[in-house]
Amino acid sequence: MSRDKGRYTVIGFRVERAGPLALLQDAGRFGVRRLGVTQGGPADLHGWAWANRLAGNPWGAAALEVTFGGLTLVAERDLTLAVAGADLGATLDGEPLPLWQRVTCKERQRLVFTAPVNGLRAYLAVAGGFVAEPVLGSVACVVREGLGGFDGRGSKLCEGDRLGVGEAAASVGEGRAPDEARLDYRAPARLALLPGAQVGDFSGQSLYQAFNSAWRVDDRADRMGVRLTGPRLACRIGSLVSEGIGLGAVQVPPDGQPIALLNDRQTIGGYPRLGALTPLAAARLAQCLPGQEVHLVATSRERALVAYRRFCAGFID
Repeated sequence: MSRDKGRYTVIGFRVERAGPLALLQDAGRFGVRRLGVTQGGPADLHGWAWANRLAGNPWGAAALEVTFGGLTLVAERDLTLAVAGADLGATLDGEPLPLWQRVTCKERQRLVFTAPVNGLRAYLAVAGGFVAEPVLGSVACVVREGLGGFDGRGSKLCEGDRLGVGEAAASVGEGRAPDEARLDYRAPARLALLPGAQVGDFSGQSLYQAFNSAWRVDDRADRMGVRLTGPRLACRIGSLVSEGIGLGAVQVPPDGQPIALLNDRQTIGGYPRLGALTPLAAARLAQCLPGQEVHLVATSRERALVAYRRFCAGFID
């Protein structure tokens, strides 16, 4: 059944086959964590931002986050689009779809995402952005909370859904991302981490191991968080009074295996924290498949701010 319910005057795509997880994501839902509502938004901020920029959209426009693949969309009008982030073997009418660049899709053409080749999450942006009714100020889809998405109830895409699009900008910028923006997600990831308030409560050996060992991404990973497996980290604090949890927080439960929390995390938690990944490090981790190797690299607040401001300056006017 279509979920557009006549709200949109322009339909961009019809879902012919729904993959395991395709979600609408704008920049996220902010200012509501006091209500117990998490932020949502793109797990890979880098890929999402580039897809929108190449499609000619401003910061914050809604794009489709496609996880694993298995999704088939049929264009119901001519569209300008861009796919960035992971390579999920995307094809357009059976031909490989160029990634990290602007592409024209004609009416009735089929856009198919197959399976991961490089990375885990691809971002599909269309000129004008996808359109849906905001919930608590955002269309970001959080399935666990039943908020946002194309239907406003946090549902992933289903067969037969029809996806509304907005009006495209009159002019757009460059049509292809520079080579340095195209990341190889298969390489071991170096994740910048800001040491946290409880870092001094971990043993010296644990701190050495945390920053000098290779960690592996566990198969227990989703948009809420990613468990890392490696040496057991020991902390003098078993648990804390629950406190607010930010993006990228690295909690260490009693088993000593860190959990890096992502966009759909809970809003409070009581495990001691090694620190917090920077937003770009959290984005990089979100593209790692189970079994991939990652390394934690301590950074300072000043260096993290410089890197993040430089990134945002390329996308926000």
